[in-house]
Amino acid sequence: MGTALVYHEDMTATRLLWDDPECEIECPERLTTALERLQQHGLKQRCLQLIAREASEAELGLVHSPEYVALLQGTQALGTRELQALSKEYDAVYLHPSTFHCARLAVGAALQLVDAVLTGAVRNGLALVRPPGHHSQRATANGFCVFNNVAIAAKHAQQKHGLRRILIVDWDVHHGQGIQYIFEDDPSVLYFSWHRYEHGHFWPCLRESDADAVGRGRGLGFTVNLPWNQVGMGNADYVAAFLHVLLPLAFEFDPELVLVSAGFDSAIGDPEGQMLATPECFAHLTHLLQVLAGGRVCAVLECPGIPPVCAGSPGPSLALGAAPVLSPGTPCPEGRPSPLPLGEPQFKAVVTQAAAALSSLLDQLRLHPTPPVRVAVALIAPDTGLALPPGVLCEEGSLPQEETQAWARPHEALAQDGALTALGKVLYLLDRILDGQVSSGMAATPVPAAAATLDVAVRYGLSHGAQRLLCVAVGQLDRPPGLTDDGRNLWLNIGVEEAAAPSMFHVSVPLPVTTGGFLSCALALVLPLAYSFQPDLVLVALGPAHGLRDPQAALLAALLRGPAGGRVFALVDEESTPQLATVLARVLNGEAPPSLGPFSMAAPEDTQALMYLRGRLEPRWKMLQLEVGQGGSIYTVEETLRISPPGACC
Repeated sequence: MGTALVYHEDMTATRLLWDDPECEIECPERLTTALERLQQHGLKQRCLQLIAREASEAELGLVHSPEYVALLQGTQALGTRELQALSKEYDAVYLHPSTFHCARLAVGAALQLVDAVLTGAVRNGLALVRPPGHHSQRATANGFCVFNNVAIAAKHAQQKHGLRRILIVDWDVHHGQGIQYIFEDDPSVLYFSWHRYEHGHFWPCLRESDADAVGRGRGLGFTVNLPWNQVGMGNADYVAAFLHVLLPLAFEFDPELVLVSAGFDSAIGDPEGQMLATPECFAHLTHLLQVLAGGRVCAVLECPGIPPVCAGSPGPSLALGAAPVLSPGTPCPEGRPSPLPLGEPQFKAVVTQAAAALSSLLDQLRLHPTPPVRVAVALIAPDTGLALPPGVLCEEGSLPQEETQAWARPHEALAQDGALTALGKVLYLLDRILDGQVSSGMAATPVPAAAATLDVAVRYGLSHGAQRLLCVAVGQLDRPPGLTDDGRNLWLNIGVEEAAAPSMFHVSVPLPVTTGGFLSCALALVLPLAYSFQPDLVLVALGPAHGLRDPQAALLAALLRGPAGGRVFALVDEESTPQLATVLARVLNGEAPPSLGPFSMAAPEDTQALMYLRGRLEPRWKMLQLEVGQGGSIYTVEETLRISPPGACC
């Protein structure tokens, strides 16, 4: 159950045979460079490598007309002048004698990836393809796109595998109008696209790329456009768009498969896109998508960007199960300046900036390699009947007794032998996480000693290498009185009676009573705080009477793996069910959390508490400093509904 990488070297065969400044950027090097980046990451070797096959004419016919397929098939026998004349009939397209073969391979790669994921051969994957596909329509090539790779993959998943709900996420800087047209009346496909729009002045310059284009007929509300009317959107904007717009909709839609039209001209360094998102941002976006659809995520390359430095950036999250640490910054509250044409000096500058961003990401992967052990668990009683996934280590080590006693001394609850033994195991495992031997961990504590154990774990972590520690305490776990607001620890308590923020580093929120309320709390408060704080360690403590259902606890742990680069330590009380401990071990090991079940809207009191806390905390925390939609309100799940109203952009 790993990650698939689908590719075929023949997809580099097509190239421009005449002078055309508009099309010359679509060259074979876009694909070969992307593959080289994956090799530099050391990620290609971690993947199940599949050689792309050609899609059949019947498969192409799932989306495209027979006449259009026949026309492209005939291009294999055309000369250069005839190809050039035919290319001029389309917008930003060039044809080559190998175009039909390459385009069939691109579709076939997407279909192979979908089949591998849906049959359980792999958990997720990336298809490196050329030509791209998201602009292509039923009988029209457009914007370098010949066949609509992702749209055909979605139809294939429906027809062959019987899927009823598919989410398509298009993060290319250009609107994928081809996908929108194909599914605009289909409620079985939720299509989300962000794209540079410039009030309709950026290609493809379509009125239907604006936010009020939300589908039609039975598909009304299943098209979500997030148009950027300015350049310079960065990590915070992209993450905020996911947290406040896409993910609330996606959880309600509950997809069975996620397809990503993975274009990277929306990243830093592309002179046309002129955006500022760094490579690691796309790894985090991928990580956020992996909590959906049982982790079944298929990314299909669109435009790799210029230079294509980000095309492999979903790899760390797909193949390694965790994303590099992200510095999000602040979402854009107002319009940025309109773009200016880039001359040669400016182009060199953005290329240098992009290369530096990629170098930084590679340095992160080299300086913080994947720990030898992804997940370890420390149990009080080894025979608890846990169904641990393969590769999860059952840790039996313990801190020396004298050292454990010294840390336990301030707490009477830790004086008992059982509590002291459990504390020694907790601190030993915490040590292994902090020194890079273990990525994530889980440990059990006796119920009477839960609060004291958490207090010691926080103080121990801060004194043994953690620079910024986020503690998410659920249930009857008050903040220890000895913690100070020195900026190194952020305490978030879920499960109190009333919402409160005694300081910017001490936040308490009632436990929401519905699925929608829980999602709003996680997406609109917990994760924005976590990404703003940028912890290098997250402690998730489920105390007595914590009130979370197993899927909720699993989702919370899975989401918090992103902000801390995968370093999450979960503490549960010894009376927790084996099912809870098992599901936590699985999500810490990179598996997707189970479904939350039927969706229910947030209760008014939960929404009120959330809005109060956001208002109190916004001056300090960058990821809370945004406005989405009209009137400056944020989108909680129940407010997002199923459509994105005009102007709904970060």
